[in-house]
Amino acid sequence: MRKFAVGASLGPLRLQPPPRPRAGVALRLRTAEPVQATLSSLKMLDVGKWPIFSLCSEEELQLIRQACVFGSAGNEVLYTTVNDEVYAWGYNNSGQIGSGSTANQTIPRRVTGCLQNKVVVNIACGQMCSVAVVDTGEVYVWGYNGNGQLGLGSSGNQPTPCRVAALQGIRVQRVACGYAHTLVLTDEGQVYAWGANSYGQLGTGNKSNQSYPTPVVVEKDRIIEIAACHSTHTSAAKTQGGHVYMWGQCRGQSVILPHLTHFSCTDDVFACFATPAVTWRLLSVEPDDHLTVAESLKREFDNPDTADLKFLVDGKYIYAHKVLLKIRCEHFRSSLEDSEDDTVEMSEFSYPVYRAFLEYLYTDSISLSPEEAVGLLDLATFYRENRLKKLCQQTIKQGICEENAIALLSAAVKYDAQDLEEFCFRFCINHLTVVTQTSGFAEMDHDLLKSFISKASRVGAFKN
Repeated sequence: MRKFAVGASLGPLRLQPPPRPRAGVALRLRTAEPVQATLSSLKMLDVGKWPIFSLCSEEELQLIRQACVFGSAGNEVLYTTVNDEVYAWGYNNSGQIGSGSTANQTIPRRVTGCLQNKVVVNIACGQMCSVAVVDTGEVYVWGYNGNGQLGLGSSGNQPTPCRVAALQGIRVQRVACGYAHTLVLTDEGQVYAWGANSYGQLGTGNKSNQSYPTPVVVEKDRIIEIAACHSTHTSAAKTQGGHVYMWGQCRGQSVILPHLTHFSCTDDVFACFATPAVTWRLLSVEPDDHLTVAESLKREFDNPDTADLKFLVDGKYIYAHKVLLKIRCEHFRSSLEDSEDDTVEMSEFSYPVYRAFLEYLYTDSISLSPEEAVGLLDLATFYRENRLKKLCQQTIKQGICEENAIALLSAAVKYDAQDLEEFCFRFCINHLTVVTQTSGFAEMDHDLLKSFISKASRVGAFKN
């Protein structure tokens, strides 16, 4: 039986187990606030734990990339494959399978129609509806629409995928579904909501249902995470600055506008205020009385009592352990091989950047502002730390805006960060009018400008 990687801190969760049989997928430099990024919180889950997957062949299971089990009895499935195709099967009374009819589907069936030849990057499911986000930022919906949860401006069910036309010109990155409402997060950190609103779960200041996407005004800070769960009428969001807001049904009360909480993560909103108290994503829990090897190593970072090496950077010391550095980093394996020095002076990189690098070697994660992450990307490229390079790109993406998009694109090209380069290019194309009026564009390197214009022309950015 195939197993799948589940990452609780990296975008959409993969095959997360529900708190009850029915389940749903709960699934960039504006501030100097740290952004957490980690590739170490991966769990392996056996898809066989969900009875409905017994209907799949081994070949079909091997292709699954992310999946959502939903419905009142866990008898409906929506999943994407490694080929970026969408499949669904199960109970289909409202067209939530996207087959074009309401006949139940007993085997996986590819969802086509408007999704034909589209690259799906994020999926989510409400109680009886399905939502998909494609790489161009468009949103496609199908299924039950009695409360306007499809965002099509009507209340009629939709048996096949249909693009949410009201989001034209808006690039969506993430989607989350409640019982009968939908939230989306754009590449600019803006939240839109639509659907049922009997508990204020849309955050519009009233309880009127909305059949079109409606902006949710949280605060001026950028939103980096949205949360909803198919079994609740609760919504939550987290800002770049680390503030967590909640609205909707909260302990039986209707909160009709986003309310600032004292929580540091959206999970706590659902633990303390949702009805029922469910999780919207996988939680990793370790016993308090036991430290794993990884946790023990984390505690020893920058500990002068046990360290046998210290780095002097910008007049400050960072304490480390030679043996760990040699195990974790090829650069240190060679540079420290015959060295008996206990102090290393470093002038090539700033203190925050070099400290973040050393901490990464102990923790497999980084906690750095998007602005400083550019410097860490430079270091990761210099030391050929590809894993660290990926984390830097994830962090930098969360701080992109029109003013710095060209600067980030330039950095991505300079450090051969292809994923970040493509992300920045797409952002520039989607915000071309504003980006081309910035000082960064005016001061753009000549060769990079030529390359940008050529590539933009090939994707049709200058068509009338």
